[in-house]
Formats: sequence, structure tokens, C-alpha cells
Amino acid sequence: MPMRKLYRGGDPRRAQNIAELRAMAAARIPNFCFEYLEGGADDELTLRRNRAGFDAINFQPRTLVDVSERDLGCELFGSRIEMPAIIAPTGFNGLLSHEGDLMLAEAARDAGIPMCQSMVSTVSLERIVESGVRHWMQIYPFKDRENLAGVVKRAEVAGSEAIVLTTDVAAFGNREWDRRNYRAPMKLNLDNMVDVATRWRWLFDVLIPHGMPRFRNLGDFLPPGQDSARNAATFLSSQMDPSLDWDDVAWLRDLWPRKLIVKGILRPDDAERAKQLGVDGLVITNHGGRQLDTCVAPIDVLPEIREAVGPEMTLIIDSGLRRGSDFVKARALGADAAMSGRATLYGLAAAGKPGVARALEILRSEIDRTLALLGCPELTRLGPDCVRLPQR
Repeated sequence: MPMRKLYRGGDPRRAQNIAELRAMAAARIPNFCFEYLEGGADDELTLRRNRAGFDAINFQPRTLVDVSERDLGCELFGSRIEMPAIIAPTGFNGLLSHEGDLMLAEAARDAGIPMCQSMVSTVSLERIVESGVRHWMQIYPFKDRENLAGVVKRAEVAGSEAIVLTTDVAAFGNREWDRRNYRAPMKLNLDNMVDVATRWRWLFDVLIPHGMPRFRNLGDFLPPGQDSARNAATFLSSQMDPSLDWDDVAWLRDLWPRKLIVKGILRPDDAERAKQLGVDGLVITNHGGRQLDTCVAPIDVLPEIREAVGPEMTLIIDSGLRRGSDFVKARALGADAAMSGRATLYGLAAAGKPGVARALEILRSEIDRTLALLGCPELTRLGPDCVRLPQR
């Protein structure tokens, strides 16, 4: 309809949903940043399948239920969270807004949910922990196990609740649209250089006067003076360890005394193997469609993984969540909580911390409204009877 246009200005209070924050982000940040945030691997079939998986699930509400008071909270590893959401680990956030990781942490703290910080974030893990957020630290399987153990020790000393091992990066996904923005590795082509020069709000937030963001948790891995986002990207890609196997999970389990979460599970047999090794939680994910194309959607395999590991294992899902109703569907099908990656990054890219806060406010209001309309006054009462799965 002609009058249906998404708001693209700078006031996050005017955003009605996550899609509107996405439109605002696209108007504020350079094309190369938005493409990095938005894109997927190969033909982006997995990216679209993640959304299609949620869209295909229908609700089956109860009626004549008193929902005048509703509780969106639940327990995660024995402690309450105020809604079934976690800020997902995402890298290079300093390119979206200055010290973007800290903004994500502070918004998560204020919303009463955890934040999982990426190893390739641009704020030190110690500063994020000091913000008071419930902190998890994500790590990549770098070849240098000694320095990897050093990052784990830093997280322990700082007070992180959990280590999250990402396991689905034996090779980097083929993100063709992202690469088209560059004439050489990390060197923008002319069109994108012109585009950057027109993004004044972004320039005076990210680059002026701060300069290129730096990786604050990777100093021991990188050559001296090579910790900027521009210089380090190529080096880091060479440090991923394709030999990672279950022995490394056992090594990490022995090294880390608190909650250990494995991120990258999509098969029931892998989930059972992780449980046998003493892993405390799993993230069911296809890396947001950024790694293997034509991959199964996490929401489609969630029920069978829950059946395989039983009710005690903590299961978290990510990839494709854009509405509060998606979090409700995930919870109904067996997830303890879900991770928000792009949804909250759209808020960050649109308006910094107020944008992240608005994204979480939107998701919370949508979860609350969905519970009311489902006839379910408490999140913890959700179950498979609340949804209808597509016929296979």
C-alpha cells in the first residue's frame, strides 16, 4: 500500500518492530557494515529457511483463561531471567557504534537478561563484566591453545558465568555479497568509499575521533600493532582450527570450572555426545545462515534434540528470530531461551544503546502480548500443545 513506509529516521522510540529498526540501521551505517550484519552464505537459502521455519509454525491458543497478570520470566542455570532471551555473541560491533559491545551489555543488564560476548568483540571482557551484566564469554577454536587458555582464565578471573565454545567454523562461510564490497581484503571499493563519506552520523560516532575499532580480547594472538579491525581480520581467519574435535571439548571441560556451553549443535547424536562429556548447555544454531548454506533450521530440529537430551539439559536456540512470538515458539518446542543476534544489532546500528534498549522493549512487549493471546499467563506453562507444526 502506498502509505505503508517504514520509518528510517534516528529516533528509536518511533520503531514499531525489529524490521523498522533494520530500516533505520540501513539508513545510518555504511553499506559495507550493513552487508556484514545482514548477509548469509552462498545463495542465502539457510538465511531464508531460518525465517521460514518460524513462519510455518502456528499457534493454537486457549480461550477463557485469566491472563490479567503475566510472567515472562524463567530460570536459566538456576537463576531467573526476565524474559527468555540472551544477547548473542557477535563480532566487530565497534563498527556499528562506538563501544557497541558495552551498549549491548548495558541494555541486557537493564532488561534482566544475559549477554554472551564474542571473542572478536572490540571492548575488553573485563569492562563488559564490570557493567554488571550476567556475562558469558564466547571463544573460537584458535590453533594457539595456550593463548586460548589465557582468554578462558581471564574470563574466570573477571567472573564470567559461562564459556561458550563455537564449533561451526571449521572454515569460514562463503559470504559473497560481503566480499563484493572490497577491491582487496579489507580495502573498500570506490562505491563503498563514497558511501562511507556520506554517512556523517556513523563517521562521527565510530571513526572520528576514535579511529578504527580494535580487538580488545585478542592481544596475545595478534602480531604487535595489528589489533585493529582492518589489520586483524585476515590474520584471524588463518587461526581457526579445523582439527577441533570432541577431545578439545573435554580439554575445555577440564580447564573451565563453571558452566560450559557448546554452540553449533544441529544433530541429536552430537547433543547426546556433548551431554556425556559434561557440557552444561547447548546452542542449537546454524550461525545465522552465515556458514553452511542449505542447512537445516534450528527451530526445525529443536524438538528432536530436546527428546534426545531429556528435560535437564539447557537448550538455547538462535538463528532467524525477529519477533517476540518467535521466542515463544522456541520455548514451546523445548528451548529454555533463545539468543538475539541481528534483532538487537539492528537496534545498535540504528541508534546505539537506546536502539538496543528499544529492540529488547519491542521483543518483550511482543512476548507479553503473545502469551496473553495464547491464554498462557506464565512463560513456564508453555508446551508443544500451544503450537501446530507443519505437516511433513
